[in-house]
Amino acid sequence: MVAEFYVQHEYWFAAVQLILAMLGMGATLTGKDFRDVVSEPLAVSAGTAIQLVAVPLTAFLFLKFLGVHDGVAVGIALIAAIPGGTVSNIFTFIARGNTALSISITAITTLACLVTTPLILSLLISDYLPQDFTMPKGQIISEIALTLLLPLFIGMLFLYMYPRSAPTLSKWSIRGSLLVILFIVLGSALAGRLDVEAFGYKNILLVALFAVALSVMAFLVPRVMRLSRPDSTAIEFEVIVRNVNLGVLLKASIFPAASAATAALGDMVLFSLLLYGGLQLFVGGFLIWIYRRPGARF
Repeated sequence: MVAEFYVQHEYWFAAVQLILAMLGMGATLTGKDFRDVVSEPLAVSAGTAIQLVAVPLTAFLFLKFLGVHDGVAVGIALIAAIPGGTVSNIFTFIARGNTALSISITAITTLACLVTTPLILSLLISDYLPQDFTMPKGQIISEIALTLLLPLFIGMLFLYMYPRSAPTLSKWSIRGSLLVILFIVLGSALAGRLDVEAFGYKNILLVALFAVALSVMAFLVPRVMRLSRPDSTAIEFEVIVRNVNLGVLLKASIFPAASAATAALGDMVLFSLLLYGGLQLFVGGFLIWIYRRPGARF
């Protein structure tokens, strides 16, 4: 009963979860966070370029040379196409990175994903979809606008009008978002859609290797550019910690569980997203431990 209810309403679970997450994020953002682009143009430009160019390029090379197929390839492409999320800002703060820079890059790439996400998906996954499948670009754009950008702006407006109440709104919105994520994982598991055996241990390894590839790229590029340690840390977390919430919504929209034609492919995509979501928390926690050690210099 629960599993059937979840499958029939998967899209709305994902939509509510993302709206709450973005409302909570918006209630922490002010115009100053965007003005940091002017005060730190090199770091912001570098971080944005890495997010929008280097991450998709890494995914392209990964898919091309490691022989990734089907839903796992689509899942990895989706991970590369979505921006960073609020957790990257929190991790940056805890790791003593440049939090203002992290927030600026998150805000900019979140706005940019209205255009970049459908474009990157089209470039990366066209070869991994059924021949009769058409990428719903217009639908992706409208859903990003309504469930990502609109609640973000509403949260920012709320902060501007009610600054004292905004922290409470942010806290409970994010808590609600986490609760819905729990329902998504539980509903998917009960519906048999998070089957480790069906997904395959090789595919688990591939997703883990992609997380490692992003981590290595995120560590090396800012340091090759000779950015400061706090700036490099902020960019690193922006690259590693993706907005998996948006990925789950787009998966539910493009490959609905209730559709027999795309359900199997969608299950692989969902497993890839949730697996990466867990891995990014593990990698982020490990990096925080590294960077908070006394005498850490990189």
